Amino acid sequence: MRDETRFFVALLPSLEVQEYAEQVIQELGDRYQTSTSKSPPHVTLQPPFQWQLQRVAELEHVLSEFAGQRPRVSVQLSGFGAFVPRVLYINVLKTAELLALQAGLATALEEMLGIVDPKSKSRAFSPHLTVASRNLTRPTFRQAWTELQARQVEFEFVGDRLTLLIHDGQRWQVQSEFALCQ
Repeated sequence: MRDETRFFVALLPSLEVQEYAEQVIQELGDRYQTSTSKSPPHVTLQPPFQWQLQRVAELEHVLSEFAGQRPRVSVQLSGFGAFVPRVLYINVLKTAELLALQAGLATALEEMLGIVDPKSKSRAFSPHLTVASRNLTRPTFRQAWTELQARQVEFEFVGDRLTLLIHDGQRWQVQSEFALCQ
């Protein structure tokens, strides 16, 4: 096993939202041969980063301490969105609570562990739940985006825990979860 592997931190949605997202991912895959990263449907809070496997307990401790001091957040999904021309997603509303959670997490990881997402320094956090990001040609993107734009989707769930995911060389797996306080 390598000394370092990839991790990321996310909010996993309710089962109802996960099932809906999986249906859309499957439908787009069947129709347009698209896919997503091999992970459960999620809202990324800290993008993938390299971390030493022997220091996972340290990472988990920081996440546990952070989560224990942060309230649960209401996460609202409304409609579809796109990062033209490569990503289609279910839109996550930028609520003050969600933005504060993500900013606080980024700050804690940077200050306590030196984990920094360089891209976040040059662009704002844009919460989303990806439904297609692989094998999207420009024509396929346009077709799928036209179809998704016409759809209505509204969900709300309570983000009650942070989830640390680890890449096992094939797909992303849940490593551990950290309850947000009441």
